[in-house]
Amino acid sequence: MKVFVTGTDTDAGKTIVSAWLCLHCGADYWKPIQSGHPPDRDADTVARLSGAHIHPERHLFSAALSPHDAARLEGRRVDLDDFRLPATARPLVIEGAGGVLVPVNESATMLDLMQRLGAPVILAARSGLGTINHTCLSLMALRARGVPVLGVVLSGLPNPGNREGIEHFGNVKVLAEIPPLDPLSRESLKRVAPLPGALDWIRWKS
Repeated sequence: MKVFVTGTDTDAGKTIVSAWLCLHCGADYWKPIQSGHPPDRDADTVARLSGAHIHPERHLFSAALSPHDAARLEGRRVDLDDFRLPATARPLVIEGAGGVLVPVNESATMLDLMQRLGAPVILAARSGLGTINHTCLSLMALRARGVPVLGVVLSGLPNPGNREGIEHFGNVKVLAEIPPLDPLSRESLKRVAPLPGALDWIRWKS
């Protein structure tokens, strides 16, 4: 099993969703590109929240910018040929950088990286106002390129209307809803249950 966690945009909950998946599926974690390090490294958050085995990033950039800008500032360039799936006998959760169409170089986007890695996608989205539009647009971009979508995970205060709108207009399953957690810990995240059948759906489809 391997899945690629992307988001409707930056701060849509990708890292928490990735940790949640690792925790519930016993998966390893890999973030191919990390911008904004130091101090922030998403792999450290996932390790703390899930105990997952972490595979090292292929690219680490200091500036908290899109990969193409962060690389340019360091006189570097991200090439799609840089990436190979890490070897593991366990399930693998791959976390992208930013949203679906974030540039990784002057001609390729995160969507191209998803296609290269060949993993189906789970889309992380906010639960609040505006999420139906952002989520459906992201789903359209993924499907236009033939990228399989396993479902959506919502983060934030539960909003039944938005959840139903995403499922209806996006023709997609909402796999889980992760509410604000205080404290945010491995124990509190473990208590967030997937919706009925969600993990079986993920394992079967991926």
